Formats: sequence, C-alpha cells, structure tokens
Amino acid sequence: MKIIIILLFVLANFSVNAQKLTTGFVYLSDVDKTIKSELRYLTNNNFIGKPIDGYNKNCVIVSLETANALKNIQQILLKKNLSLKIFDTYRPQQAVDHFVRWAKNLSDTLMKKQYYPNVPKSQLFNQGYIASKSGHTRGSTVDLTIVNIKTEEELDMGNPYDFFGKESHPFYNKITTIQKRNRFFLREIMLENGFTPYDNEWWHFTLKNEPFPKTYFNFPIE
Repeated sequence: MKIIIILLFVLANFSVNAQKLTTGFVYLSDVDKTIKSELRYLTNNNFIGKPIDGYNKNCVIVSLETANALKNIQQILLKKNLSLKIFDTYRPQQAVDHFVRWAKNLSDTLMKKQYYPNVPKSQLFNQGYIASKSGHTRGSTVDLTIVNIKTEEELDMGNPYDFFGKESHPFYNKITTIQKRNRFFLREIMLENGFTPYDNEWWHFTLKNEPFPKTYFNFPIE
C-alpha cells in the first residue's frame, strides 16, 4: 500500500510534458495552470503563414524566474476577472533562423496583408522587425496580452499581436482612449513586476534580471 501511495504521488506531480528541460527552464503550466496561451508559431496563424521550426508541441517554456514573475502578475489579474494570455516566450534559435530565411525570400508575401501591409518586406531587417538574434531565445522575454475571463476575449489593444508597423508602438496615438488605456494597463502591470518593455511592440517584455542574458538556446519546444 505504501508503494502505491508513493507512486500515485509521483504521478500526480509529474509534468504532462515529457521533455527534460535545460536547467533553469520550466513549463509555465507547472508553475501556474491558470495562465492562458495561444502559441501562434505552432500554427499557420502568424506572419509567415506556416508552423515555425522548433515549435513541436503546444506548451509554454520559460526561465524559472520569468515563470514566477508571470505567476505574480496572474494573481493580480485574476482578482479583476482577467488573465494573461501568452503568444510566445522561449523561442529556439532554429525558429529565429527560420524567420531570417523567410525574410530573405522577398517573393513569399503570403501574410503581408494581415501582418505587414505598410512595410516592404525588403525593409523588415532595416526596421528591426527581423533579426538574427532574439531576446526570446534567452528564455526570459514574453509576448502577451490580457483577456477577460468571462468573455474569453482579448482586451482591445488597437491592433493585433505581431503586426509590423508603427501602429504597434506602445504610445501610438491614432487609437481610441480605451485602446490606449488597455496598452497602458498591460505596460504598467508588467513594469511593476520586474519586466522591461520594448519600444516597438506593445506586447513584448523582457525580465529585467534575466538569468541568461548572453546565452541563446536552441532546444525545441516539446
């Protein structure tokens, strides 16, 4: 009986994600199961229009420090009937390499109308939308928004995640008062909990004291 009890305890606490992660990384669901996610790069719904290399399973992987910070934010939001929604966190280098190959292929503009209607694809590198290295690959950068728990709808931020253009700048003025308020609310709660925002994207934040500031990882998401 004692052996059975121990076995049940081990099974109950064993992650449903089987991969043995690199030391310092965790599955976000093991730290906080209430945080919502929609991994766009696992699907066709992204600026390339196909699943991205290295995204093999619907699971969110982050550094332990980032996971704990996100959990703290989630506890604040839950009291307001709100929740974080993750679009991307840890991103393997092979995914970044996929972005770079795609950006160099100027004839592939499948998703231009939806994601970069006003930016020539030839300018994606020069304008900083695509780069050979990404903070995401260090494990402590997150792309996210906030959703209403009751309606399951995202707060209106004025434009969609991963939209390439000045409209995505956090302080872009040509949006409604409510949209500005929502962007500020997200920015404020992230700042108050140890994250640094990015000037060009309202959804992008990096943990200030990230544990791997100079290391770019390449293990797959699975």
